Amino acid sequence: MTEPLRLSKRMSELGLCSRREADEWIARGWVRVDGKVVSELGSKVLPTQRITVERQAAAEQSKRVTILINKPVGYVSGQAEDGYTPAIALIKPENRWADDPAPEQFHPTQLRSLVPCGRLDIDSVGLLVLSQDGRIAKHLIGETTSVDKEYLVRVQYTKPGKLPDSDLKKLNHGLWMDGKALLPAKVRWQNDDQLSFTLREGKKRQIRRMCDMVGLKVVGLKRVRIGKVKLGNLPEGQWRYLGADEVF
Repeated sequence: MTEPLRLSKRMSELGLCSRREADEWIARGWVRVDGKVVSELGSKVLPTQRITVERQAAAEQSKRVTILINKPVGYVSGQAEDGYTPAIALIKPENRWADDPAPEQFHPTQLRSLVPCGRLDIDSVGLLVLSQDGRIAKHLIGETTSVDKEYLVRVQYTKPGKLPDSDLKKLNHGLWMDGKALLPAKVRWQNDDQLSFTLREGKKRQIRRMCDMVGLKVVGLKRVRIGKVKLGNLPEGQWRYLGADEVF
């Protein structure tokens, strides 16, 4: 017999919204199960039951923004820590990229519930995504995400000679971290001192630790792509909206 699930969890599984959004919508009476409004938080449903949401929920969701920042060194991705400034502090009208083609007008309410969809170390630069849309956060950082991320990494080899091909192969597949084998990556030389890394996971300081394992010291790290969305010409310290035609 199939076990009932919390309605909010089931809505998240179906990709309708995040669990937090689901609780908001349930409380507002915007959710129906098999055609009947369910407004009690904690309600449970069977996987076979049909869940629909009122148009108000879809309309509110469509107003939620996703913002791309080219994060500079010295900013943290999420909450302020150890006196460092969070990247969200960069989102103000004067820092919006002049060439942003999106029609949205900036309003301070867009900063509410705007959360980073993944991390980027304080000493790394490049593409950071912040979104009010729980579906995007789940897609980019959920346990089952398959979205890859590309980084350009400037390195110095700390041993005599140059990095052996066998160690380059290890960077692609064969290293362990925190007691687990890392997923296969795509790592290739861009030029004499720069590697391109494409990863499908994001353990803390993963690229720096991977490099350290084969005798490479990272001297610069820049994220240039998340899924199909590229950093492109967005200047460092500036931001733009995710376009209506862009998907990760």
